[in-house]
Amino acid sequence: MRKLDELYTEEPSYGVRRMTAVLRQQGENVNVKRVRRLLRLMGLEAIYPKPNTSKGGKENIRRYPYLLRGLMIEKINQVWSTDIGTVN
Repeated sequence: MRKLDELYTEEPSYGVRRMTAVLRQQGENVNVKRVRRLLRLMGLEAIYPKPNTSKGGKENIRRYPYLLRGLMIEKINQVWSTDIGTVN
C-alpha cells in the first residue's frame, strides 16, 4: 500500500491498469484486481476530466428575451445581431 500511495502521489492521473503495469516493472507481483481493491480501500481515484465539464450550472444562467420575434425583416441591414459569451 505504501508503494501505491507513493506512485499515486507522484502521478495521480494513473488508473488501475497503469499502476499495475508500473508496479510490475518495479518487480512487484500484483494483479489488476488487487490494485483496484487496494486503491478503493485507500480512497484513491485517478484524476481525469469528468464528462460534461463544459456545461455551466443552472443557477448562473440568465435568460434574455428574443426581441426580434414577430418582426418582419424586409431589407438588408435592418437588424444586426451578436453573441457575447461571459467568462466566469
